[in-house]
Amino acid sequence: MIRSELVAKIAAANPGMTQIDAEKVVRAVFDTITEHLAEGGRVELRGFGTFSVRHRDARTGRNPLSGQAVQVEAKGVPFFKAGKTIRDRMNPD
Repeated sequence: MIRSELVAKIAAANPGMTQIDAEKVVRAVFDTITEHLAEGGRVELRGFGTFSVRHRDARTGRNPLSGQAVQVEAKGVPFFKAGKTIRDRMNPD
């Protein structure tokens, strides 16, 4: 599912909501999660999962074209851990 399909599904599930309003809701949710992660925070959505930032140390990498050593800076990367509800729905017993 892509973002536009998510917006269309939200709009269809809420008869009083237009696609424009649904887009605003989706954008607000994603922007809020992104901003909180950028501040180093953690976002937990019960029954869905947890978004957090994992930190990767600086390291020496390789340029795949030339094979030359390249210094890669330390950075934070987004990480998502699915909640129990999602895992149970994906792997029913």
